[in-house]
Amino acid sequence: MHEIQIKEELASGDISIINVLELLIRHAHKLRASDIHIDPVPEGIRVRLRIDGVLQDIFSLPRAIHSEIISRIKILTGLRTDEHQAAQDGRFRANVDGERVIDIRVSIVPTYNGENAVLRLLADQQESFTLETLDFSKRNLNKILQALSKPYGMILATGPTGSGKTTTLYTMIKRLSTKDVSIITIEDPIEYAIEGIEQVQVNQRTGLNFVNGLRSFLRQDPNIIMVGEIRDIETAGLAVNTALTGHLLLSTLHTNDAATTLPRLLDMKVEPFLVASTVNIAIAQRLVRRICLACKTKKDYKSSEYKSFYEILPLEAKKQDTFFFGQGCDKCNGTGYQGRLGIHEVLELDNEIREAILHRASASEIKKIAIKNGMVTMAEDGYFKAKAGLTTIEEIIRIFYE
Repeated sequence: MHEIQIKEELASGDISIINVLELLIRHAHKLRASDIHIDPVPEGIRVRLRIDGVLQDIFSLPRAIHSEIISRIKILTGLRTDEHQAAQDGRFRANVDGERVIDIRVSIVPTYNGENAVLRLLADQQESFTLETLDFSKRNLNKILQALSKPYGMILATGPTGSGKTTTLYTMIKRLSTKDVSIITIEDPIEYAIEGIEQVQVNQRTGLNFVNGLRSFLRQDPNIIMVGEIRDIETAGLAVNTALTGHLLLSTLHTNDAATTLPRLLDMKVEPFLVASTVNIAIAQRLVRRICLACKTKKDYKSSEYKSFYEILPLEAKKQDTFFFGQGCDKCNGTGYQGRLGIHEVLELDNEIREAILHRASASEIKKIAIKNGMVTMAEDGYFKAKAGLTTIEEIIRIFYE
């Protein structure tokens, strides 16, 4: 409906940029999009939506209204309308259905064809999440709950951008938030406001970064600290020492799997005995698309196709199973998918892994020990979820090899 309204607006002689942008945001929200990409191209403006992690072309806008749309976004965000050669970031709030208001984070960057804009829709979906609804297997959930019950140490979430790390950390923080504990976070940026928790935004202009913020937090008498990301040597060292001195610290790293998280800290000049004594668990994750329940059906693969799964994914050969897929319907816009779910691996530090860290073992060696001691890899977790009809085997392969 919103798409038709936008086309009608553009077809009219008197185009309202305000209406076009409002309808675009409402349309994106209705389709459960996480991002709106407004990209200038020689023949016009390409509008794409990221739905369930995949960018999709929606429609084109006339090139003539490019500068007006970018200016309207800048006005809403409080950015400089006379600056066209520098990147600018900001955020604003939008009403999407007459009652619900959502936060929208904006990034504007000058490109060869003119300024583009990426709008991230920060809908308050995390309010309904609990650890029990984040698709963790029962075994992985128990490992996480055990780590959260400890009064100090580090809990690390790892994965690429857009893999759900922040949602996982927020959900843990919400579970830990009680009246008798003090929780402080430092984030870049703050994605969601959590009631009862002190949240601090990184501000490079004033020199408030992860390191300075973390140092200040230690004078605030916190029990639990969340650091948005460990991205340099200084932050890593300070985070480990914070966890060592009686605080529970949650943070994220960018690594491919859980095992690589530990050598990554060693690369950041953290001593092996500190890593071994402070890290409680490392959680690696990805988000895959969930099969649409309205058009879900069984899919039997040929033996050759089935055999190829094991050549692509690092899995042991099992008997041939029946999988599922979405045929495509109106409810999922013909994609066969609706929503996303997480696939995980949770590495719990036991004595054998701690001993390996002290000897500076490689990520592959640590992974072998973890698997021997019962860790389920992300590929296996994804396979089990495809077998259970939650996602497709093609989606598991895509997320590792796209």
